[in-house]
Amino acid sequence: MLAETVRPPAVPDTATRFGFLRSWDTAIIIAVLLSIAVASAMVTGFASPRNTGFLLIDMIPILLLALPMTLIILTGEIDLSVASIAGFVSCVFGSLWNAGLPLETIVPVSIVLGALAGAVNGLLVSVVGLPSLAVTIGTLALYRGLAFVVLGDQAVTSFPRAITTGLQAKIGATGIPVWIIPVIVLAIIFGLILHFTGFGRSLFAIGYSVEAARFSGISVARTKFWLFVVSGAVAALVGLWWTLRYGSARGDNATGLELSVIAAVLLGGVSIFGGKGNLPGVIAGVSLLGILRNALQLARVPEDTLSMLTGGLLILAVVAPNAMAWINARPRNTTTS
Repeated sequence: MLAETVRPPAVPDTATRFGFLRSWDTAIIIAVLLSIAVASAMVTGFASPRNTGFLLIDMIPILLLALPMTLIILTGEIDLSVASIAGFVSCVFGSLWNAGLPLETIVPVSIVLGALAGAVNGLLVSVVGLPSLAVTIGTLALYRGLAFVVLGDQAVTSFPRAITTGLQAKIGATGIPVWIIPVIVLAIIFGLILHFTGFGRSLFAIGYSVEAARFSGISVARTKFWLFVVSGAVAALVGLWWTLRYGSARGDNATGLELSVIAAVLLGGVSIFGGKGNLPGVIAGVSLLGILRNALQLARVPEDTLSMLTGGLLILAVVAPNAMAWINARPRNTTTS
């Protein structure tokens, strides 16, 4: 009878034990924590309740737009027109306000207008079959042009001070804005839909393979259409927020915001090719971008440099996850005896 060979329990190698550190989501969360620590220590006033309020208020429009943008990019599409829709709605809002309409009428009309603008994108992408990149570059220019048609180079600033200051109300002495609460609730709703429903799973399936999604019974065209409609409606909300936050309806409101939104989404680990990503990572990406911009603004860094930062993070968000995936895919040596 042959003696049984007894092997000692395998000792995991360093790569296995610390493999979680190679996760892009984990890297972003660590980056957020490090940026908070460094900014608090090196930038005067960063950790004050007053600045915390400004930081969170500035993050609200990016986070709002990032929610539907995440779903759209997961399907392999993109929407570059969101900031232009926000600017267009802002101008319509100002025009209707000048005409004497009450807020109770203007707000729903504005949201419907944004949804219709998103529906145009959705029809061209899902029904006509045009690439979303080309479509939304075109509507980016179209809606921004319409914004200037509505108001020209004028600005509407006659909004009640009670409304404009109300958007900056804080929770006690914490510095946390009251309006961040409904935004967080909306983010939770989007997260539950994305990660815990069949509709959310269908978005990953579409992004992974459109043909496979069709064979499994998913209505790809209908799904993409409604995603663009939701994106337009949320962009309208941002247009309203932007107008009242700054007390001004202008044709150039929210210009360039789409780049910050896309940078935050991709920085949060959503693949530009679709089929991969999660909402908590996106929230971390929005937080990191907001913290860095806020700290640099307090340090009086020029606006051009902040734009370069957004562009650099956008490139990093595309390159780094693929680099980490390649590192994780490399064969690892294991010690056996």
